[in-house]
Amino acid sequence: MKLKSDNTIKYLFLLFIIAVSTFSILIPDIFWSIANFQSMASQIAVLGILTLAMAIPMLTSGINLSIIATMNACALIIAYFITKQDGISYLLIGLLLSLLCAFIIGMFNGILISLIRVSPILATLGTMTLINGLNILMTDGSTIANFPSGFLSISSTTFFLIPFPLIIFLILALIVWFILEKTTIGKSIYFIGNNEKATFYSGINTQKVIMIVYVISAILCIFAAILMMSKLNSAKASYGDSYLLISILASVLGGVNPDGGKGKLIGILIALVLLQIIESGLNMLGISSYITMILWGALLILFIFLQKYRLFK
Repeated sequence: MKLKSDNTIKYLFLLFIIAVSTFSILIPDIFWSIANFQSMASQIAVLGILTLAMAIPMLTSGINLSIIATMNACALIIAYFITKQDGISYLLIGLLLSLLCAFIIGMFNGILISLIRVSPILATLGTMTLINGLNILMTDGSTIANFPSGFLSISSTTFFLIPFPLIIFLILALIVWFILEKTTIGKSIYFIGNNEKATFYSGINTQKVIMIVYVISAILCIFAAILMMSKLNSAKASYGDSYLLISILASVLGGVNPDGGKGKLIGILIALVLLQIIESGLNMLGISSYITMILWGALLILFIFLQKYRLFK
């Protein structure tokens, strides 16, 4: 199933122009305000990082349904330590343990998928359920809140009017782009997505690559956790559930083929901006969040249909 990335980007730009034009007519003063653009730039960071965590496994013809559960697990670990005492040592302990947690989750997913040969959707669904249960058990479902002011400043700091969370996301996106486009691992990821068996017989250790993919996906969730915590001043086992669907939508909308092997970072970035513009515009118009979720689901089905039947030509 081939999808031409250039045509995908053309369609995204068309949708982008339609969205911007619509909101410019309906709510020009609010939509074009600096405050709105700063708000969108800040909000796009968490979703953007989670979309990277989703897109990388999808390039191998996989999926990672455990990204939200992983993010919350890492957030709860960090939150536990930074609320014990306001000090860099406790923060470092929390970060190191969250890194260990993410690594274990990534390896667990990778082993299930590459060695035991469980399908990615079932493996990560099981991992998601397991981690969600552990998160609730660890906290009794309660919220951990009131973080140090220095930690909260992560989400409120700006550089030349650019929110710091957006800068973090762009740095991570650049790193992911480098891995995918300039390294042997990146090329292997695309090869596996196109034909895993042929890639294996060409001499590439596909099991190792798949494990690395899911470890990278899990580690990205740590950064999403930090930004989410800083923004909300709290951590909870149930935060961010809606991001799962939207991260899949952003990946598919950006040209990542659910069958694997196709997709570029530029398409994902454009899709993220488009989705954020639509969501912010609908919020400013007072449209119900439930209607927005219906729209996301409809868009996901539409773009999967277009990809499956090669209607992007």
